[in-house]
Amino acid sequence: MSEPEVLAENDAGIGRIKLNRPRQINALTVPMMHAIAQALGDFAADDAVTAVELTGLGERGLCAGADVRALRELALTGGDVRDFFATEYGVNLAIAGFGKPFRAVMTGITMGGGLGLSAHGSQRVVDATSLLAMPETQIGFFPDVLMTPLLARMPGEVGTHLALTGASINAADAMRLGLADEIAGEAPSPDPSLAAGWIADCYAGDDPVEILGRLAGHSEPAARETATELRQRSPLSVAVTLEALRRAASIEHLPDLLPTELGLAIRLATGPDFAEGVRAQLIDRDRSPRWSHPSIEDVSRDEVLSYFEPLPSR
Repeated sequence: MSEPEVLAENDAGIGRIKLNRPRQINALTVPMMHAIAQALGDFAADDAVTAVELTGLGERGLCAGADVRALRELALTGGDVRDFFATEYGVNLAIAGFGKPFRAVMTGITMGGGLGLSAHGSQRVVDATSLLAMPETQIGFFPDVLMTPLLARMPGEVGTHLALTGASINAADAMRLGLADEIAGEAPSPDPSLAAGWIADCYAGDDPVEILGRLAGHSEPAARETATELRQRSPLSVAVTLEALRRAASIEHLPDLLPTELGLAIRLATGPDFAEGVRAQLIDRDRSPRWSHPSIEDVSRDEVLSYFEPLPSR
């Protein structure tokens, strides 16, 4: 019999949760998230456990995010994507509100849902191998797992840049931007481009068309290259993500974000861009998605706002 995909044990007072799906860089499934939730509940209730540590087995990383291939198949076959997200976000909230020290070791690739399991913890550890990102606009989705408030509050619009492009950051920048608390071992050099003035200049405001125009017309080559990158992302995802970021800036309590987060996740995951983005990036790997909108200019404001309307009751 194969080992469980989540291993949990009390190791001399430390509750250890180990993600055990290394061939998939510990991509999260619903059973894995239920197992994590169970372990958190058990460790919270056990007075012999003084702290919890999350790690990922394998050499490639802590967690590449949710298993979006499985999520795509679930959506295409009419399955209950709401349960998928409600379970995942419930785990994120449990970590954010955990009453004991929660230490997440973000070795290697830590992206998407992997950041949801770690960035909300009280002790977040990175190292020279760490590579953090929220690359959802590349697959027709948005930076979920309650990450938009953290991104929205990064200095100089860097969070907007990371959210819209899906760019990755290293350990030094994770520390500087508030996604990590400790670097284990030797620290890498920060990326100087993330402190560039063009980021703050270009990403100001609430209009994605204006942002793209400022990037494309900027004197800095890096800004113009970023405009080209954004043109390759899902136009709908870019527009919805920007609106989500601006709204999240005023969120003080993560549970207050949950209704909006669920609405966006369900609507985008069951829409055409998510199925097409996952196909192009992870299934056929042709890197040539055919998005539902030809360009960002074709995404209307009314359509963006429709994604933020309350979900109908079940």
